[in-house]
Amino acid sequence: MRAGLSALTSRGRSFLAAGVAALLMAVLLGEHDLLRIGVLIASLPLLAAMVVARTRYRLSCARRLSPARVEAGGETTVTLRLENVTRLPTGLLLIEDTVPYALGVRPRFVLDRVEARGIREIDYRVRSDLRGRFSIGPLAVRITDPFGLVELTRAFTITDTLTVTPQVLSLPHVRLSGEWTGGGDSRTRSVAAAGDDDVAPREYRQGDDLRRVHWRSTARHGELMVRREEQQWQSRGALLLDTRRYAHRGEGPRSSFEVAVSAAASIGVHLAHEGLGLRLVTDQGAEHLTDSGVSHSLLDTLAVVKGSPNRSLDMGISALRQDGGDGLIVAVLGSLDPEEARDLAKLRHGGVTGVAVLMDVESWDVRSYGSAENYQTVTNLMAGFGWRIVRLPAGASIAAVWPDAANKNRFTLTGGAA
Repeated sequence: MRAGLSALTSRGRSFLAAGVAALLMAVLLGEHDLLRIGVLIASLPLLAAMVVARTRYRLSCARRLSPARVEAGGETTVTLRLENVTRLPTGLLLIEDTVPYALGVRPRFVLDRVEARGIREIDYRVRSDLRGRFSIGPLAVRITDPFGLVELTRAFTITDTLTVTPQVLSLPHVRLSGEWTGGGDSRTRSVAAAGDDDVAPREYRQGDDLRRVHWRSTARHGELMVRREEQQWQSRGALLLDTRRYAHRGEGPRSSFEVAVSAAASIGVHLAHEGLGLRLVTDQGAEHLTDSGVSHSLLDTLAVVKGSPNRSLDMGISALRQDGGDGLIVAVLGSLDPEEARDLAKLRHGGVTGVAVLMDVESWDVRSYGSAENYQTVTNLMAGFGWRIVRLPAGASIAAVWPDAANKNRFTLTGGAA
């Protein structure tokens, strides 16, 4: 009863107050008819509170997201499945699901009646222009009486997670020499190191393909010998993303930071689909990517990446330098000063291919005094060390400028040739 009284609506409280006032006036004035009216008005919300409080509905809830991972700007359908697990039909139910503000307003539905053992499915759609990982739920069910005097809320505990990944654009194929380090165009090679994976023949084992029999070794050893299988070999690359807040301009989904994240996602997925073993590095160091599905792991990581307060790229450069087995380095960069550009540019050496996607932050903020000269200095400096420069201004897509990654021409350094 206490729970029912605390769940009185504004209408219910008004009825109760009016009933009490009528009772007091009836006692003071000695009006029996007014007394009857006061009892009737005051008893309605009390009876409704008692009935609603004693209601023992048992509902089960399940939620399905289709799909559970979506690109920024895409839609997801949320399906709610409510089941009445008792033998009694329900009354009026108000359904409200909890969604973050970025996904829109909270969806509300009205169910007049759910029969015994009945099932209801409700669909609604959510959409987000912001990437991230959003929790949907819990679901709240409001039980009310036919007069709207009492409204009791019960909530489920289950929640589901929607992952909104950065927008991924399809990139044209660009030949990047050095992406298959030591292997040219071939993606397989025989491992010539000592040990169990050596290319030297070994004894025949049950189930080995007879086409792999090495007859010369068989004759020499007096037993059946077979050639070892060639081992699939995958070259490695690194993707550096500059997440420093001060290095980017603009706000919201169209800021240079969000465009850089989308560009990094597009490049990473493109290279992973071409078979490159990829690792992600930011100005905060190396990011962990799971072995199962590099594309999915990369997108899940980029979905929640945030701007960092760092002022330098030292940690990212150190992470790239510690593991020098990369045949390809792609750096998506915000505003750089010449000293940072020089430290990063020195990572490209030998057979390593370096591609620098430089965000032209001046085009996001025309008030950036002197940034045009600084941008040109950084561009010439990195090109002088053999980096391929891809300029990405505001309003342009990475797909449109990615073919510039094939350009091997070097820029002219200020005061001399590269």
